Amino acid sequence: MCVMVPTPLDTNRSAHRLTLSTYLSLFSQHRSPSDGSLRPQPPSTTVDENPSASISAVHPDIIQAHILTRLDGPTLASAACTSSQLHSLASDHRLWSNVCHSTWPSTAAPRLRHLISSFPDGAFSFFSDSFPLLANLDSSSAAAADHHDRPSELISAVDIYHGEKLIFSKVVETETVSGWFMCSPFRVDLLDPKDVVPTSVKYPEADTCRNLGEELRLSWILIDPAGRRAMNLSSHTAVSVQRHWLSGEVHARFASILPGEKGSASEYVQLGIVVTCRVGSEGGELQVREVSLQVEDMDGMHLNGKESLVILQKGLEGRKGRKGRREEEGRRRYEEYLERKRERKEKKMRTEGTLDTLCVTFGVLGFLLFWLFVLCR
Repeated sequence: MCVMVPTPLDTNRSAHRLTLSTYLSLFSQHRSPSDGSLRPQPPSTTVDENPSASISAVHPDIIQAHILTRLDGPTLASAACTSSQLHSLASDHRLWSNVCHSTWPSTAAPRLRHLISSFPDGAFSFFSDSFPLLANLDSSSAAAADHHDRPSELISAVDIYHGEKLIFSKVVETETVSGWFMCSPFRVDLLDPKDVVPTSVKYPEADTCRNLGEELRLSWILIDPAGRRAMNLSSHTAVSVQRHWLSGEVHARFASILPGEKGSASEYVQLGIVVTCRVGSEGGELQVREVSLQVEDMDGMHLNGKESLVILQKGLEGRKGRKGRREEEGRRRYEEYLERKRERKEKKMRTEGTLDTLCVTFGVLGFLLFWLFVLCR
């Protein structure tokens, strides 16, 4: 989904005008011309196609307090592109702060509130960075960032929903400058091995795997506090759900695909998020046992902190806001990545098979030449 930046002003967007004028006409129909109070009337079946007339009929305070506050982030951004008046009203920092906190409850943490307000355009900049899926970057033109520009700290703001119900929310800070981080496989764990997060969601165990894939929604926002940048690493919905044959735990995978070093195993890498759940023994309630992030190349190897940091910085600096439904787009990119991975594996097996054949051929040839030399001597 494309988040549109509210800068002046494309007044030819008829879809935006129609949506907003519907809101405005409903408020105009219920407003008394004498005192401005609301009065019940049967809904009208007609919509005023002239947005300027509808806007002029409604006080700006009503628009801001009773209309714009009811819009989600993408609709609010679209509304800001319809007129200069709505652009001004929709640019209010409090509106976008409320949108961020309602979309991602983890952003209500005190440090994140302060950090979001320091972004170039405040909460709007944060939303436009964090809401869209990461766009596919060109691996041939994505240059490695300078070491001095790499973030010294990363903040993860994670929210997990089951349907419309929030079941997990946490903020984790990760330092990125120590030798241990640089050399060890990159991994961010939100829960300790013995921690379990109980939920009130009840599941029949037989349907856990199928239903989790349909109901779980995850957002993993990675923030560079020094650079005032953010990106969402999640595919929004799970790209795969599997049940472990022995433990019965269900592993839901969310992923984003980013380019790395061209011509190598990390030409495309997977930012893989795994959520491990199981049904508790008492009452059949769902439990969250693991939420983790790792970076994996096309050979299935996990990148270390130094290599992962280069990939993550490219994502932070990359373009965002590609159109399309997030669920379908995320799953499509993951399937394309699996296809590239399969093709690479087949190519590697063919190459190894050819090398094995050559080795056997040269071995047999050497053996024959040796005995020919012995017999003819």
